Amino acid sequence: MDFDFSDDQTQLREAVARWVEKAYSFERRRATTAAGGFDRATYTELAELGLTALCVPEDHGGLGLGAVDSMVVMEQLGQGLVLAPLAQAFVAGTVLTHCAPADVQAEWLPRIASGNALVVLAHQERRARYALEKCESKAVLTQAGWALTAIKHLVPAGDHADAWLVPAQVSGPGGGHMALFLVASDAAGAHTEGHLCQDGSRAATLSLVNSPATLVSPDGLAALQLAVDVGLAALCAEAVGVMDLTLGLTVEYMNTRKQFGVAIASFQALRHRVADVKMQLELARSMSYYATLKLGAPAAERSLALSRAKVQLGQSMRLVGQRCVQLHGGIGVTDEYIVSHCFKQLTQLEMTLGDTLHHLGQVSEHMADTAGVFA
Repeated sequence: MDFDFSDDQTQLREAVARWVEKAYSFERRRATTAAGGFDRATYTELAELGLTALCVPEDHGGLGLGAVDSMVVMEQLGQGLVLAPLAQAFVAGTVLTHCAPADVQAEWLPRIASGNALVVLAHQERRARYALEKCESKAVLTQAGWALTAIKHLVPAGDHADAWLVPAQVSGPGGGHMALFLVASDAAGAHTEGHLCQDGSRAATLSLVNSPATLVSPDGLAALQLAVDVGLAALCAEAVGVMDLTLGLTVEYMNTRKQFGVAIASFQALRHRVADVKMQLELARSMSYYATLKLGAPAAERSLALSRAKVQLGQSMRLVGQRCVQLHGGIGVTDEYIVSHCFKQLTQLEMTLGDTLHHLGQVSEHMADTAGVFA
């Protein structure tokens, strides 16, 4: 199997890396956090690079590229600690392309591709934890169309979004199942309350009271699982980028920090710790590739593969973040130093779309009764 990137993918990686180097400094990230955690100008710049169009078909103004291209982009954005919900463009573009009726695609996909519309997934409920099938939101079909009543938490940049993808339980005749809906931000009865997240990004609580909605898919659980899996693949790639940056900063610090008249990078015990970090990073990178390549598999196989990847990524993120902060000492937790921001972002990514224990449970539930040497 050929694991080499194509020339186009290599050029895409280099283009994003150049933008990060020239346009997205650590100071810009801190300014974004100080301003509330979301900068529309950053998202617009990413759209001008064509990144919001990656997962949108060419018929709707997109580039029609694949999951590997998205992975390449997210790795580079992770290395730049970029605070922008670009992964939501991948999620929305993929879900609408595969699940939405033609009129909904024609209305929203061109806007997503151009960056004029930010459409984000709003699915997390307080009592659901990470179980996608647990949904208390209600959808009712009225004479005027669908109306949703829901409260969703931790919606990425939810108070700046132009629309939300919202799963809800269908009530009334023919109900009893989950469907996926699209709700515009100017819909009646929609209210958001934004807040900063631990890593400096922005999220919001979304409240809907009989808000008009557009049906995206009557099989809401399948559409929601696809959305989460695409989001998980993007998250894994971003985490690899953040860990790459964290390790590079740590090695640089160890080569300059001196103790007893020599650089601490010369201490064998510390070199062993760095070797452990590097091993975990490469394990994470391999599982990120695995997750991305499995996005085209059948639904059950795809979701299990993404859970396997998130387990490894969660373990790697925790070890890399904690070990690199320890190697820095006290400076590693100061807000003025970039490694502390890497640690915060890795911590939040580990909790996003299901933490390590949740996905370990998903993997264990699907293990055969007999395995390994006992098969």
